[in-house]
Amino acid sequence: MRKKLFVLGLNLLFCCMAALAQGAAKSDLQKRAESEYEAGKWISARALYIKAFEDYVNKGQMREGVECGVKGNALYYTKDNLYKEAFDLLRRIDQTIEAKGQGSAKAAMHYLTSKERFQMYMKMRKGASITEQLGNMERYANASGDEAVKNDFLYNKTIYHYTFGQNEKGNATFKEMANRLTASKEYGKVEDVYKTLIASGRKSNSANMVAESYKSYVAWKDSANALVLADTVKVLKKQIADNEAEIAEKDSSLTARQAVIVGLSILAAVLAAALVLGVLVLVRYIFLTRKQKKTIRLLNENNALKAKFISNISAQLSPTLQKLDSSIPEVKALQDFSHHIQTLSELENSVDTPVEREEVQVSALCEGLMNQIRDKVKSGVVLKVDAPKMMANINKEYVSHILLHLLKNAAEYTPEGGHITLGYKKRGAHKHQFIVSDTGCGIPEEQREEVFRAFREIRDLTKGDGLGLPICKRMALNMNGDLDIDPAFAKGVHFVLSLQD
Repeated sequence: MRKKLFVLGLNLLFCCMAALAQGAAKSDLQKRAESEYEAGKWISARALYIKAFEDYVNKGQMREGVECGVKGNALYYTKDNLYKEAFDLLRRIDQTIEAKGQGSAKAAMHYLTSKERFQMYMKMRKGASITEQLGNMERYANASGDEAVKNDFLYNKTIYHYTFGQNEKGNATFKEMANRLTASKEYGKVEDVYKTLIASGRKSNSANMVAESYKSYVAWKDSANALVLADTVKVLKKQIADNEAEIAEKDSSLTARQAVIVGLSILAAVLAAALVLGVLVLVRYIFLTRKQKKTIRLLNENNALKAKFISNISAQLSPTLQKLDSSIPEVKALQDFSHHIQTLSELENSVDTPVEREEVQVSALCEGLMNQIRDKVKSGVVLKVDAPKMMANINKEYVSHILLHLLKNAAEYTPEGGHITLGYKKRGAHKHQFIVSDTGCGIPEEQREEVFRAFREIRDLTKGDGLGLPICKRMALNMNGDLDIDPAFAKGVHFVLSLQD
């Protein structure tokens, strides 16, 4: 009874592990096969699994196909005792693997068919054939180079030993499997194995199995804890060594070195207490995090108040500035600066306000914007619009402002005979991009991030206030998008306005 419960526990654990490992999307045929199987319709489920095998193979998904073929094969002998048909299907699967499989993946797939034969012979109690398949499984597991396959082999070998009463060999194989997982520091998986065995013993009221499993678990747990502690000590020792080296470099004073050595010695003596201190540090970190969040919230509120204050000042100055003679360059620059400040403040105050969108014809929008700069470009500059005739859900006001500003800049900096391009690309179901590129002098790499920051320098307002691109960046962010410079574009500049619905 104890042997059967042990085997059952291992089966349950590895079935769960296998289910978690399945991350690929399943075909409709496989889903139908699984549905029929759950409904108890073995014959139709078997046929669908075999069709799924053929379908996957035709699509080049060999691993998925072999897995479905093996599942269909199991329904031959587990439900209807049709061993001949099962062996025939396995031969067919092996032939397919030989014809289309490659490398280590080929060995991993042959492992699946060998394991299926092993399980069939286990049910038929054919000792010699079982031993032969175990040899094949070991050979394929090693050739696969897959640690999961190697662990699965040890698991099946453990099942074999316990099934035939070879308890000592079963214990040795199980220990090897546990050691492999422990060596790879997968302590959680080993602990799950032991806990499954203990739970199975309790469920079956097997006091002996619970006692032996718990005894083995405690012994392994102590060993695992020792390994974890050793790893922790090793890390701390390395940190101590690094600190000693750093202190030795920075402070040549003998007194300072002695003080540090004493301090490090004390640190080494209180490693056990470090775990408790770690909890205190964590609590302090949580407290500081909350305090930082409160500080950030207050700073955001202050920034919002500052932006509102600046916006109010700009609004109050605007009527007075408008009365001045705008033909004077300095006056015009001051008027534009006041307008830009007010626009930037309004954008920052409306960060959390949803931006309205509408369906816009992309090519018509781009052509219209390009026409607005035709009289501003230098002689021989070629203007090109690369936008399809399709609709896009955007905020027309913001997008038009951004693109027109970029195009005006391109017109100003593109020399005679150059090129200016306005393009549009669909990047996904809900993502799209507008691209403005030119063959001008470009922007130095060290300035590409700075150009999007407002008030980064004091400058002559008649030569521009430097707020155009920051305003465009803020508009893009308010639309749940972004505006960037493509660093890979070397001849001129390549602005990318990325948006998503």
